[in-house]
Amino acid sequence: MAQAELKLSTTQKLIYSAPTFAGAAVAIPLLVLLPKFYSDVVLVPIGYIALAIAIARALDAMVDPAIGWLSDRTHSRMGRRRPYILLGAPLCAIALYFMLAPPQSLEPAQAGVWFGVTFALYFFFHAVYEIPYLGLGAELTSDYHERSSLFGWRTAFLIAGTIAATVLPVALSGRGPRGAMAGVGATFAVTLVVLFLVLVSTLRERAATRQAHTALVPGVRIAMRNRPFMILFLTFLIASLPAAIPALLLPYYVDYVIDPPDTQKTLSFFLFLYFVTSFVCVPGWVAAARRFGKLKTWIASFGIGISAGIGLFFAGKGDVAWVATLHVWAGIAFGAGFLLVPAMQADVIDYDELHTGQRREAQFTAFWAMVPKLVAIPGAALPIAVLAQLGYVPNQDQTPSVLLGIRVLYAIVPASCATIALIFARLYPVTQEVHAKILAGIAAHRRGENATDPLTGRVIPPPSARAVDPQTAWFLDYFSPAELRGVAERGPGGLRARIGVKSAACLGLFAAAVISCITTLGSAHEAPGLLPVMSVVFAGFALTGAVFHAMRLRPASELEARAIPADLIRAHLAQSVAPSSAPPPTPEALQRAS
Repeated sequence: MAQAELKLSTTQKLIYSAPTFAGAAVAIPLLVLLPKFYSDVVLVPIGYIALAIAIARALDAMVDPAIGWLSDRTHSRMGRRRPYILLGAPLCAIALYFMLAPPQSLEPAQAGVWFGVTFALYFFFHAVYEIPYLGLGAELTSDYHERSSLFGWRTAFLIAGTIAATVLPVALSGRGPRGAMAGVGATFAVTLVVLFLVLVSTLRERAATRQAHTALVPGVRIAMRNRPFMILFLTFLIASLPAAIPALLLPYYVDYVIDPPDTQKTLSFFLFLYFVTSFVCVPGWVAAARRFGKLKTWIASFGIGISAGIGLFFAGKGDVAWVATLHVWAGIAFGAGFLLVPAMQADVIDYDELHTGQRREAQFTAFWAMVPKLVAIPGAALPIAVLAQLGYVPNQDQTPSVLLGIRVLYAIVPASCATIALIFARLYPVTQEVHAKILAGIAAHRRGENATDPLTGRVIPPPSARAVDPQTAWFLDYFSPAELRGVAERGPGGLRARIGVKSAACLGLFAAAVISCITTLGSAHEAPGLLPVMSVVFAGFALTGAVFHAMRLRPASELEARAIPADLIRAHLAQSVAPSSAPPPTPEALQRAS
């Protein structure tokens, strides 16, 4: 692709980035205001809110990979991404409005059900449009720095939307808590639909030169063999683990730890300072990424966040000015991850194409979205459950143990996770120079020539010239390396039965978790404690495992029927399993396989 074709116009960047304004604006009422609104205004027991969040996010995480897989495989005149955006955005907007405007006639128990259903529907339809939308951004350009610029624009709209969300509830406060939340829902629902309609009608997708045609399970396995992906993914995962905690607990931190004269105004003031600082600093982070590289810039942002968290832990009653200063300091770092991580993800997807010959933007986006959401269930639900366990009572003076719990959860837990993430981030290997070699290798494959992996030095033949044809290789990736080695040594007999046992075992764990949740839930008049929420978290993991293994049963039967030669299986293991570390296949093995 010519260098000029890699550049995006300012108009293209604006059209792509603008919908993030509405999506980000929803985050404040959704994560910061909504739990406290339902607990203190709608009077839903706080434990039920935690339980509903856990169930909804567990279901949401299971939808993501299917959406990504479908988007990558879609053939339509509108492209691979826009049909899903056109469907998902309006339905998400409807669910958003009803979630923020519960009928006043509902009893607390009924309102709890209303919250759980609308919360789950919102995130389902959000996944329908968001994963193709992010996949679209990753494929608009392959230029290393142009990606930072594109996602810099997107981050600017993200922060601008968040700022708007901090101001609008205050502006609508005269309508009362319920009227203000309904007004917020209506405003951002309409904005979401309008901005995405503009995107769908004006922004054209680039033609996919290597469109994905793979199954879901092999795609997940191959992604996990991608070393840059796994390093970036683990870093992102650890950093995201407490991501929901500050948003959820900020109202509690301000109200009960800082205890200012006017809680709502102080809360809005902190959020305004934080996000305005973030907005102003976005161009600086883009410039720093161009000057020092994406990784070094991202690591620097971790250091700022860690120091801010430590300072917030030691703040106390009346420290409004000190906490405001710390939110300014933390705000400097906020935008860095939002613009750098998607740009780095896009570079990792190029590395995947070098090895697979296919473009799988949405599958990678879905994989990134799926597991962090499962891990984010504790971050979104457990803090509230912990407060309930410690004895939190709405609208009352809190005990010292509750106050300490709020401070630890709000400040120390995120700082600790950021410290661990920083350590992992230092291992990320894709620099600008490495990325240029990856693109050169992709171009060589398109010419039918061999390419060299810039991270390992291994020679990679184009897909059509490999010892194991791509279709067979993708089929074999339904199975783990240990399973394939067993098939090569002993034959495929019994493989389906063993996979069935794994799926049944996961279903058994799921059933046990559900029973644990039901038996520890208590009466309808009691708020659930920590154990039911943890049971839901575990059930989500177990059900995901059961579905994953169930999807491998038919391929296992096919493998038993096909009787693929053992040498071919060994050649596949040698050329594709752990490509960053495994030795290349020997000439003898390749000759036998072919």
